Amino acid sequence: MTGVLPARRLLEAVYRAAVDAADPRHAMSQMLPSRPKERTILIGAGKGSAMMAAAFEDIWDGPLEGVVVVPHGCGFQCSRVEVIEASHPLPDEAGHEAARRLLGVVSDLSEDDLVVAMMSGGGSALLPSPAEGLSLDDEIAANAALLASGAPIDAMNTIRKHISTIKGGRLAVSAAPAKMVTIVMSDVPGDNPATVASGPTIADSSSRDDALRLIDTYRIQLPAPVLAHIQSPASEAPSPNDPVFRHNQVHMIASARISLEAAARKAQELGVRSAILSDSLEGEARYVGSVLASIAREVATRDRPFTKPVLLLSGGETTVTVRSKGKGGRNTEFLLAFAIGISGIEGIEALAADTDGIDGTEKNAGAFANATSVERMRNARRDPKHLLNCNNSWTAFDSIGDLFTTGPSGVNVNDFRACLII
Repeated sequence: MTGVLPARRLLEAVYRAAVDAADPRHAMSQMLPSRPKERTILIGAGKGSAMMAAAFEDIWDGPLEGVVVVPHGCGFQCSRVEVIEASHPLPDEAGHEAARRLLGVVSDLSEDDLVVAMMSGGGSALLPSPAEGLSLDDEIAANAALLASGAPIDAMNTIRKHISTIKGGRLAVSAAPAKMVTIVMSDVPGDNPATVASGPTIADSSSRDDALRLIDTYRIQLPAPVLAHIQSPASEAPSPNDPVFRHNQVHMIASARISLEAAARKAQELGVRSAILSDSLEGEARYVGSVLASIAREVATRDRPFTKPVLLLSGGETTVTVRSKGKGGRNTEFLLAFAIGISGIEGIEALAADTDGIDGTEKNAGAFANATSVERMRNARRDPKHLLNCNNSWTAFDSIGDLFTTGPSGVNVNDFRACLII
């Protein structure tokens, strides 16, 4: 390990490499559509949509107009495309108005027009557009129930598609017969573009029966009007076989896989061998944390299934079943369970953070943990297990000064986890 950066500097360096790899400027020029005879409209929603739109502006040599929606405090602006800020993870009236704006700018288009859609994670909450008979309050309550349920992101987005006038391909239907090109920054395990932001411009094969099955499986307590709507035929989303989608194009511009591979290359440059465990880990954050802690212990104490030194990388999106009103997101909850699992085992240093720079509702991207984390929390008069049970992981890491704060990154390819074992 001679010449290798100190552990936390190395972890931060590979995180930065992962985030940089998701910068749309690296790939946008390779997927530019042909200029249309008439207008080019750029629309988008999600944590990475403003950065994607700005990259498109830089390389598009024709007239351009449009609207993208980002979370409050995104920090990215465009010169020709309007950037609207709205609430995330729960929708608000600003998002509702933004959804109306997006539907408005793509109405009355012709086959000689082009619509370019920039979709990334977070777009589901940023584009509330309740189905007929439902209110914005109904959609907000439904999102709150989904977020508290512990259901995986693809399940949540399947349900969201069936209570909306914009998700599940409906925005593309509104834009027809204009040509539609969708550019996606994936934040979902498996990188199904129809799942990202609940697929406003992309149809998929999920049905209302699928949505009802998921509601039952995860025991999601939806408002009565929302459940009644999903049970009705009116909730069905457009079929992928609809002629509207026949000539639409979809391009994946960034994903967890691409970012993890960039992180692995950076680690190699810094003199550390790495192993990518998975780019699509799912499950309850605390349970995934405990499992990865078991693997780290095995490597640290027995040199198996990997030999030291090694950097273990993983991505995907864990979930949190809300049990209490504590502070924290899925990355710090994962890491608190991990810290408990490796307590006292020397030679392990870990970082868990969201690539968008915001973990949950707090301002940190994630946190660091090592063998001393639990002891230091106890010395600060914090009980790590109690804080974990109360979904209060932010408080645990704040008490020892180990939060990792970057500010919004403008990209979103989901969770990033790096564990260095020396």
